[in-house]
Amino acid sequence: MTNPNNFDVISIKLASPEEIKWWAKRTACHCPPPKNLTCSCGEVKKPETINYRTFKPERDGLFCEAIFGPVKDWECSCGKYKRVKNKGIVCDKCGVEVTQSRVRRERMGYIQLAAPVTHIWFFKGTTINPIGTILGTNFSLRDLERVIYFESYIVIDPGDSPLEYRQRLTEEEYIRYKEHYNFHAEMGASALKKVLSHIDLDREIEMVKEELQNTNSKQKRRKLQKRLKLLYGFKQSGNRPEWMILDVIPVLPPELRPLVALDGGRFATSDLNDLYRRVINRNNRLKRLMDLHAPEVIIRNEKRMLQESVDALLDNGRHGRVVRGPRNRPLKSLSDMLKGKTGRFRQNLLGKRVDYSGRSVIVIGPELKMDECGLPKKMATELFKPFIIHKLQERGYAQAIRSAKRMAERISPEVWEVLEEVIAEHPVLLNRAPTLHRLGIQAFHPMLVEEKAIRIHPLVCKAFNADFDGDQMAVHVPLSAEAQVEAKLLMNAERNLLKPAHGWPIAVPTLDMVLGIDYLTKEKPTEEKDGNIPVFPSPDDVIYAHNLGHLDLHSYIKLRVDGHIITTTVGRVIFNQIIPEELTFYDEEAKGEIHFLNKEIHAREISDLVALVFDKCGNRKTVEFLDNVKELGFHYATVSGVSMSIDDLIIPKEKWELIEQARKEAEEVEKNYRDGLITNSERYNKVVSIWSNLTREIEAVLIDALRKGRED
Repeated sequence: MTNPNNFDVISIKLASPEEIKWWAKRTACHCPPPKNLTCSCGEVKKPETINYRTFKPERDGLFCEAIFGPVKDWECSCGKYKRVKNKGIVCDKCGVEVTQSRVRRERMGYIQLAAPVTHIWFFKGTTINPIGTILGTNFSLRDLERVIYFESYIVIDPGDSPLEYRQRLTEEEYIRYKEHYNFHAEMGASALKKVLSHIDLDREIEMVKEELQNTNSKQKRRKLQKRLKLLYGFKQSGNRPEWMILDVIPVLPPELRPLVALDGGRFATSDLNDLYRRVINRNNRLKRLMDLHAPEVIIRNEKRMLQESVDALLDNGRHGRVVRGPRNRPLKSLSDMLKGKTGRFRQNLLGKRVDYSGRSVIVIGPELKMDECGLPKKMATELFKPFIIHKLQERGYAQAIRSAKRMAERISPEVWEVLEEVIAEHPVLLNRAPTLHRLGIQAFHPMLVEEKAIRIHPLVCKAFNADFDGDQMAVHVPLSAEAQVEAKLLMNAERNLLKPAHGWPIAVPTLDMVLGIDYLTKEKPTEEKDGNIPVFPSPDDVIYAHNLGHLDLHSYIKLRVDGHIITTTVGRVIFNQIIPEELTFYDEEAKGEIHFLNKEIHAREISDLVALVFDKCGNRKTVEFLDNVKELGFHYATVSGVSMSIDDLIIPKEKWELIEQARKEAEEVEKNYRDGLITNSERYNKVVSIWSNLTREIEAVLIDALRKGRED
């Protein structure tokens, strides 16, 4: 048996009938050459699966042991050979090779079709329509379908008729021309196979190139370029166009379409077995009818049914009605097993299911630094288990992997000691779906927390578009040294302060933090600026006096800054302590640039200030500034005790008068309707207009009330 992990690439390409047969014959055929070229070894001839009495696979059926390998390890079907010492022997009685049963996952069979059928992917599976494209620009999908499903003829040899090669004919046209001319036309996939087999790729390429030079139509040039690209693809790959028409169908290994015994003597089977059974039944019936020389109309109908059964096997529902199983459920075809989120590629091969990952609800972590996240201890012990086991052995707490694993699972006291060391320099990745931009995944240094929720820094919420109403985030552990370095250098939250779309800061304080900073930098409107205001030589003296209780947070003071005396507040002095020293701001009193920002700070000012700090001072100081703003903002939002009551929600007096007036107008309209003065549609329009106008009037009154409230 080949090693399933020993491969470099997976490629999807056309296969010739001989290659499809070879997939089965390489293991199922034991005939000497040249007989092995013509034998039917590996062919699935019967639709049966297992015998209902013996529960053994039927010979030449969909689970045949001679084709796909033994059901039991080192044992043939008849029981003549039952030991590993007979490895490789082919039983002369039942024809089964003595080998391991796992070969039933890789050995394939084939079905030899009585008539060619078209592979549905190559005319209806994509927008390209390879068969129609390679036949010519005048071959539409509808024309192709009519030929394939025995509704139209295609001319293969015009003979002495005025017809053209590859021209389509209806049944009536075919009969009319046949009465007067000698020509050859056919229906179905066999006709297309003959046409495709006569294509000379080199000659067709030259003809298309010449046609491209002689045409000016953009649409026609686009079609010709598409056809030329397809012809070049066939030539360079060594494939032949007629291979898009199937003479042989591969049969998947039985273990990939299992038949499982259930309680009560019933069986559960893969949908593919039902679809293969339909193909084999119709194929065998067509063979019998052809042997009996049945009428052409019956044979044609049977060929069409065979085409439809192969269509359902390859891509159920792509053409015609969906083939359904028990309880009216659509059967899953080969395409359904490959495509979509639950298909083989996205589900299994693309690595979407990630090991060393976890998921939990997020909560705010105001105590965290910008590049930190709170990771639940229970989650951390599971995510970092291999690292913990290694450290336990390294420290001598456990001698073997098994005992170290038991210690990790029991979470003994040594595990916490080791875990702290493991996570010290090991970043984790946090991801919130949907990942709409690259800031949807960022790296953090984990800090162990007792609860089961993940804690995140409030300033990274905007980048993740996260809030704390039940949002969940995934945690991933980068394993290799390269991945860890990449996480630290490129994906660290401290290095992702700007939004890639426009370059402005995305890590900007919001909500409570803005409220706290706004409260801190406010002036007291009732206090006079020109009164008896104390003068201080330095900010430290101001803060000292405030801490002793001599100064209120919003008290006016005079402060010496850069040789100038300015009037400001205690709160603004506190806020300026976190602004980097490199920054200067224009001041009206000083009439020049000073190292002091003397203004009330709102959300817009904070955003501009963050951008300025990043531009002038760099990434590191911006992170420190943001963390300090967060601390100040939360502290003074709490100190302020800002709250809302129902008295803060002032309803304008005019509102009730306007509503009463609108109600009277609506009643008047209703009265006019009852009196027959207006129609129902007029009544409806007038009532809607009255209430719409009322809404606009109340909005205007409300805006005026808010403006007056602000002035008061």
